[in-house]
Amino acid sequence: MAGFFSKLLEGMRRVGLRVNAPIPRDWVVHCKSIGQGEKALVILGRYLYRGVLSEKNILSDRDGMVTFRTRDNTGKEMIQSVTGAEFLWMLLRHVLPKRFRRARDYGLLHGNRKGLLQTVQLLLRVVLPEPWQPEPKPPIRCPQCGGVMEIAAVRVRLLRPPLR
Repeated sequence: MAGFFSKLLEGMRRVGLRVNAPIPRDWVVHCKSIGQGEKALVILGRYLYRGVLSEKNILSDRDGMVTFRTRDNTGKEMIQSVTGAEFLWMLLRHVLPKRFRRARDYGLLHGNRKGLLQTVQLLLRVVLPEPWQPEPKPPIRCPQCGGVMEIAAVRVRLLRPPLR
């Protein structure tokens, strides 16, 4: 993976972009115990099922500075402003090299592994919460007699933009 990042940094240097952050010599994965894993799932969920940063969270791009909104590990919202090069560096650290796969497409999280995942959950005695069921809506009652009304049709007004 270090080859990928060195090529990325070299390409950025060639086009005149600089990264002010300290760049590690060796790329080492930091691993630590996470308890039952609920917090890890929340953090990984941000990366697995959508992009690292959606467009709505990029607030401005002016004078070479990018301002964007993120959440830290506690869920607190933060607004940061960094140079364009620094922003690209932060964003591209999450891009996988060609040979690597996203976690959701590999191992137990692969779509074809539901049976194996259920077996592992059974062996580990994982108790899954009951699926959420929406509460049924109360019936609409007639204001005169109190009987249950049946909706025969729904009429929607056509909304038009105001004329200028």
